[in-house]
Amino acid sequence: MNPTVKIFSGTSSRYFAEKVADAYGLPLGDITVQHFSDGEISVHFNESVRGCEVFLIQSTFPPADNLMELMLLVDAAKRASAHKVIVVMPYYGYARQDRKDKPRVSIGAKVMANAIQCVGADRLMTCDLHAGQIQGFFDIPVDHLDGSAIFVPYLRSLNLGQDLIFASPDVGGVVRTRSFAKVFGVEMVVCDKHRKRANEIASMQVIGDVEGMDVVLVDDLVDTAGTITKAAELLRDKGAKSVRAIATHGVLSGPAIERVENSVLEELVISDTIPLKHQSAKIKVLTFSDLFARAISNVVTHDSISSLFI
Repeated sequence: MNPTVKIFSGTSSRYFAEKVADAYGLPLGDITVQHFSDGEISVHFNESVRGCEVFLIQSTFPPADNLMELMLLVDAAKRASAHKVIVVMPYYGYARQDRKDKPRVSIGAKVMANAIQCVGADRLMTCDLHAGQIQGFFDIPVDHLDGSAIFVPYLRSLNLGQDLIFASPDVGGVVRTRSFAKVFGVEMVVCDKHRKRANEIASMQVIGDVEGMDVVLVDDLVDTAGTITKAAELLRDKGAKSVRAIATHGVLSGPAIERVENSVLEELVISDTIPLKHQSAKIKVLTFSDLFARAISNVVTHDSISSLFI
C-alpha cells in the first residue's frame, strides 16, 4: 500500500506551496509556526503525519529564519513518525558559495546540505542550482528540476524567428545557455566579465557577433541586476536588435528593480520561486508550481523526473 501524501509549507513559501498543492490536487496541510519574543521558532503539525510521505515546501532566501524553520519542520515530521520527509526547496539559498575561491572562507552550499541531511530529510527537490555540482554535496537523492521546461514554451510563444540568439552573462553560465540554444537550433555568445568585488563588475566584453539579432540572456538568478543590465547594454552597443533576459530566481535585492526599469532590456522573465516584492512593467513572472506538482507526483509514483524536462 502506498503511503498517504501530505504537502506542507513553511512561512516564506506559502504563496507558492498553495499553487503546488492545488496543481497536485491536495489541500495544503495545516501547521502552526510560533515566534517567541526572543526570536525562537516553534512548529507544530496540526494533523497526523504518521506513515505519510510528507513534502515540506520552503525556499531559503533571507532571512536565515527560513532555513531554521524548515529544519524544525523536518525534525517535527520525523519525530511524528512520517514515512518519508521530502524537502522541496524551489530556491536553494547560499548556492553561490559552492567552493573555496579564496583562502579562509566557508562553503555555504555544503553547510546547507549538511544541515538538511543531518536533521533527517530523506530527499531534496530543488530547481536550477547555481552549480549543478552542488548535488554532489548530498548523500540523499536530489531531484534537480530544469526551469527550461517553463521558459522554452514562453520563448516559443514570442515567435522571435531566425534572428534569435542566446547569450550567457558570464562564462559560468555557458552550459545553461548552450542548452537553450540547442533546443532552438541557434547560436550563442558569451559576455565575459571581471569583478573587483562581490556585486560590482569591473569590465565586460562580448565573445561573438550579435549584430541585428534578438538576444535572450540566460541566467539562474538575478540579484542586484548589475550583471544582467550591463550585459544588455553592451549587447545593444554591439548591434543587437533587442535584448531580453530570463532567470529562474528573482532575488532582486538592493537597486535591482530600479536598474531593470532603467535598462535597455525589453523584459526580464523570472519564476515565482522567490516572491516579487515590487511590481515592474518590465518584469514578468512565470509560475513553476505545475512543474513542481508534476515532479512530486512522479516521486510518489516512482516515475522518471527527467521526463519532465525538455
